This record gives sequence, structure tokens and C-alpha cells, in this order.
Amino acid sequence: MMNKLFLKVAKVLGEIVLVFAFILVTLTALLVGYVKGFQVGVSETQKSYQAIVSKNVSTTTKPAATSTSKPIHIPLPTTKPGSFLGGPTLWEAVNKRRVEFGVNPLKQKDELCTIASIRLNQLLELGKLDGHEGFSKLPETRPDLKWIFDKYNVSEFLVSGATSPQNAVNLWENTLGHKKLLSGGEYSFGCIYAQNGFGVAIAAY
Repeated sequence: MMNKLFLKVAKVLGEIVLVFAFILVTLTALLVGYVKGFQVGVSETQKSYQAIVSKNVSTTTKPAATSTSKPIHIPLPTTKPGSFLGGPTLWEAVNKRRVEFGVNPLKQKDELCTIASIRLNQLLELGKLDGHEGFSKLPETRPDLKWIFDKYNVSEFLVSGATSPQNAVNLWENTLGHKKLLSGGEYSFGCIYAQNGFGVAIAAY
């Protein structure tokens, strides 16, 4: 009688152990699957983000359609590791400061972006500011762009050694003649390119 009772108890305990073992294995498998799925999701998200960023960096602008315009090639600057100053963020910082000064934010014009892009590449190649020499000679060195200077009253604002968009704005604001970029209500249009501490702002009316 005791032997039968013992066997029944042992059988019940064995079944309980098997059930717990099954539950443990199932939970372990689910946990491993969740962790792997999470890692794959993070990896795919990062890849998608990088693809979007790469696509945005390689986007080119088109020249404004006018009766005298010609096809324009816009050489975009090459992004380098450690770039801490970007055109879009500097553009936002400049327009934010203009609004704070009580003047209109600049509206972007693709033809002005052409000039800003060319000038930034010149400065990056030179490794320093050129005192606007390249800008003043642009209608001569690039006759295909002369129509832009004929259409607008164009001004150039340069900065170097900036560590952030706000730092670049502060440098312009505290430099004689450059504050006009931020407080000049006569300017209606513009474009800004920036990289590696250099910033080129083209403003026009």
C-alpha cells in the first residue's frame, strides 16, 4: 500500500518537474528570440537612418528657372568625419536670430546656393578665408553665373573657426559689417553652406 502511494507521489512530482522544465525551455526560447529580434530591429533602423542621411547629403539643388539661366553644376562639399558645423543647422540659427532682431527670415534661392556651394569648396581647398576675393571674381571666373549677380544685389558673409551654429552666429554678430546678415531687413533671399568650421552665407535682395 505504501509502495503504491509512493509511486503515485513520485509520478505526480515527475510530471510537475516536466511541466516546469517545459515552461522554462519555452520562456528561454522566447527571451532569446526577443533579444535577437530587438538587435535585428536596431540594426535595420540604423541602416535605414544612414541611408536617409546619405540620400540627403547627396541631394543637389536646381537652378531657378529664368529666361537667361543656364544649366549649373553645383559641386557639393564632401562630408568629412568630425564635421561639427552644417549648412541646414546654421541656416536655422541665422533665421532664428534675424527674427529675434525683428526682421524677416531669409527665403532660400537655389541659384544663391550655387554660389554658396562653390565658395565653400574654394575655402575648404584653400584652408582659410580669402577676404571675399573668390566671391568678387566669380562673375568673371564663372560667366555662366553672371546672370545671378545681374538679377540680385548679392552679399557674402564668411566665418571660420566656428565650433557650432550658435558660435558662428555670435562671430557674425560681433564682427563689424557682418551683423547685417542678422539684422539687415533689406535682405530677402539667401543660402548657407558650412563644413569643418567654415561657413558661407549668401544674402541678396
